[in-house]
Amino acid sequence: MLNETHDPALRSWVASANLENCDFPIQNLPFAVIRRTASSEPWRGGVAIGDQVVDMAAVTAAQLFAGRAAEAAALAAQPTLNALMAAGPELWSALRLALSRALRESAAEQSALAPLLIAQAELDYALPCTIGDYTDFYSSIHHATAVGLLFRPDNPLLPNYKWVPIGYHGRSSSIDVSGQTFRRPNGQTKAADADAPTLGPCKRLDHELEMGVFIGTGNTLGEPISIDDAEQHVFGLCLFNDWSARDIQAWEYQPLGPFLAKNFASTVSPWIVTQEALAPFRVPFTRASDDPQPLPYLSSAANSAHGNYSVELEVQLQTAKMASAGEPATTLSRSNFRHSYWTVAQMIAHHTVNGCNLRPGDLLGSGTQSGPTHPEAGSLLELTRGGKQPITLPNGEQRLFIEDGDTLVLTGYCQVDGARRIGFGEVRSTVLPAPPVN
Repeated sequence: MLNETHDPALRSWVASANLENCDFPIQNLPFAVIRRTASSEPWRGGVAIGDQVVDMAAVTAAQLFAGRAAEAAALAAQPTLNALMAAGPELWSALRLALSRALRESAAEQSALAPLLIAQAELDYALPCTIGDYTDFYSSIHHATAVGLLFRPDNPLLPNYKWVPIGYHGRSSSIDVSGQTFRRPNGQTKAADADAPTLGPCKRLDHELEMGVFIGTGNTLGEPISIDDAEQHVFGLCLFNDWSARDIQAWEYQPLGPFLAKNFASTVSPWIVTQEALAPFRVPFTRASDDPQPLPYLSSAANSAHGNYSVELEVQLQTAKMASAGEPATTLSRSNFRHSYWTVAQMIAHHTVNGCNLRPGDLLGSGTQSGPTHPEAGSLLELTRGGKQPITLPNGEQRLFIEDGDTLVLTGYCQVDGARRIGFGEVRSTVLPAPPVN
């Protein structure tokens, strides 16, 4: 799984890529869709290196690469990354290797490639691909247990949780890229002491700290993807905030599950970190001996050996008052993706076991990634213990749930001994007041 592109000793002629704790060193090389700010330029793919971005359309026009790397570069130059995602691991790897070699110190390509870089500060970002379908999983047992304890203290986990990677099919049309602003949703809610529901703005708006998984190559309808083959279908991972209207959800979710409480906004980070870049940060998948072990179609030696990813995650909140005073966002919680009860490969194997066909650019949400302790909770529902214990912010403001004008920022990075730290950038989104109710 490891190759020369992961060598922690590699340095780039892009000086900012060599700085300590840089999210985008030469060992990362994530993909996004870019164009210069306030321009009418066409959208096209870009690859991050330090505080710069390699313009893949310019690279293709300059014919800097040959063979499979050139083929992949041309696909990356398109307005979305769907065609590159569909091309498969061999082409993805060929392009990564060519970029790594061209960006290394003393590379012969430096003089030709340097003029094709654009500063990240000068760019706007679009969704990295057309997301045809979106499925949200529920893969953190710590989140599932904490939420279950709030509503079912005697039976927090439903009997299928430890057997099935639970998920639901969401709405892709309201997913947007970091920088998204959206209106607080309206919907039906019903107070416990009321005879009838009312229509109005959500009062318990919440964030969800998640990872997103972008599908690369798909599968034919009716042909499941085995757990051993599942990762060949993963293009890469991103940060994901799946916004939730908890009070709307409480009234509407039975018997068919999430609906208006989940389809009004979700936000992805612009950068997709490829699965190949994440190879040094794989960790074993383990299941407690007294828990049910996965059924055979959800189990493999490879998945047990390195099925999970170690990704350090953080949630920050900046209120409108903090922003007005020039105060930075404050940390609400930290967690790690390695706590997931189900792996990415298990999610894909289960998603397709009935013959469901995934397509390039489909997005899987991991579900809220809470850790085993309360400060590692990935939502305010958990942090405030169901809206009963407010959080006091450094400026004295308090929060039970998200208020209008609040900005949520999710960040993530991978760091282990023997590998260069890589990051995911950030996913940022701001809540606006609800529209008038007709």
